[in-house]
Amino acid sequence: MSSTLKRSLPTNDGLLEDVKAILLDIEGTTTPIVFVKDVLFPYIRDNVREYIKTHWDEEECQQDVAELSKQSELDTEAKLDGVEAIPEVEDSKDEDKVKVVQDAITKNVLWQMDADRKTTGLKQLQGHMWRAAYKSGQVKGEVYNDVVPAIKQWIAEDRKIYIYSSGSVEAQKLLFGYSDKGDLLELFSGHFDTTIGAKVEKESYQNISKEIGIKEENLLFLTDVTREAKPATQAGLKTCIVVRPGNAELTEEERKDFNIIHSFSELLSERQEQKKKKC
Repeated sequence: MSSTLKRSLPTNDGLLEDVKAILLDIEGTTTPIVFVKDVLFPYIRDNVREYIKTHWDEEECQQDVAELSKQSELDTEAKLDGVEAIPEVEDSKDEDKVKVVQDAITKNVLWQMDADRKTTGLKQLQGHMWRAAYKSGQVKGEVYNDVVPAIKQWIAEDRKIYIYSSGSVEAQKLLFGYSDKGDLLELFSGHFDTTIGAKVEKESYQNISKEIGIKEENLLFLTDVTREAKPATQAGLKTCIVVRPGNAELTEEERKDFNIIHSFSELLSERQEQKKKKC
């Protein structure tokens, strides 16, 4: 980042000046970064076998099985190390043979997760399992305590709030729709995932600006990742790095290049803060 840009950084108090909409990242920004690692992924590991068994006869589950089986064939042909092959179901009425296939699917899913793969079949199954977990109350999306009060004030000040995450729009809506702070979906004017473009590309932020009809210079992007903030800045957005417990450490250079906050409350107006103190 140029020295000119470094010198022109606004103070945190001035970040909201002329801002008509705020674009929020999720992991490490609105939600603890460990939520996915310590809650969502362990849920899949602990429940995949039972989920497949319970939902086996449902069309959606069979679509997941078909995708996983197709990927298994490709991986087997490619001779990937440690691949767990999924056999075909020879007789759907033979419980023992069905169980063999279900066990193979379970092992394949765990093998893919161990390898940190992002295949269509795996992501599709995980999405369906998380949806069931959220709706049943087994999982609740975690949202930092400072997030909702800040968003409500920004909305009261006629600003719109959008989400931009690498997780699918469906996954975003599940997290905020079934959160530990209640159903928060009404707070957001829209959701974006990587179908609008990768978060590390300048064009993605320009695409969002066009989509919502707000100029880049009137948008503020809050994220915990500088490699996302850089292209957003290049696109003309205001940016700010959110430092939370468990987030990646920033370098000294990054601390010089970007505005930093540790809580959304740091972007509340002075008038609102005084009002809260009086109460």
